[in-house]
Amino acid sequence: MRTLNFRRATRSSALGTVALIAALSLTACQGDDPEPFDDHASASAGSSSRTPAESSGASGDKGTAAPATDQGKDSAGSSTGSGSGSGGGTSTAKPKDSSGAGGDSGNSGDAATETCTGANTKLSITEVQRPANHMLLTMTNTGSKACNAYYYPYLQFGEAQSVPKTFDESKPQAVATINPGESAYTAVMTSSADGSGSNGYSTKDLKVSFQNRDGNSDGTGSSVSVPLSKSTYVDSSLTVTYWQMSMDEALQY
Repeated sequence: MRTLNFRRATRSSALGTVALIAALSLTACQGDDPEPFDDHASASAGSSSRTPAESSGASGDKGTAAPATDQGKDSAGSSTGSGSGSGGGTSTAKPKDSSGAGGDSGNSGDAATETCTGANTKLSITEVQRPANHMLLTMTNTGSKACNAYYYPYLQFGEAQSVPKTFDESKPQAVATINPGESAYTAVMTSSADGSGSNGYSTKDLKVSFQNRDGNSDGTGSSVSVPLSKSTYVDSSLTVTYWQMSMDEALQY
């Protein structure tokens, strides 16, 4: 019996020793080579993070982004089209409406009036006491239509080779329009009151020419001779006003 128990104890001890050696061997193996496990774990983790669902979702996001961009372009295009339409509406507003209105007004004015010339007016000139060295030229409409007295008259005293200067400040805001039987006026300063003028001479001859809308005498007929009651002295100070609708306005200068 003792022999049997000794054998069993010996066998148990041997088995325990073998188990201990195996455990130690396994522990040694695990401690000596940890990297393959870590690499495998990392690879597994990386692989598991890229799931088909997520990959599909990423592709879906990209696919969705493109239509969204296209839609934005379409919206921008639509806005541009709207703006163009609005601009087109602005361009279709006829500017000729405003200018045409002016043109119509001008045309109707032309139809109702004509240029004042020697053919439809009568001229006379008289001396005045004030201002000094002034005369008043009067133009009366003898026609059947109203006429426009444009700018100022061209005066030629005697053999003068140039037209007189003008009082620029006498320019009216509108053309003087003379109805039949009515008159317009021009003041004429024949010489300087202080004697500062030069090249003075005396004459009994005066010729008057008219201006048209373009500011020249073409188409207004020949100059008109205006009789002077006596010899008149003129010098380099000779100046005229624009046509005015009243004597007082003309004689202010």
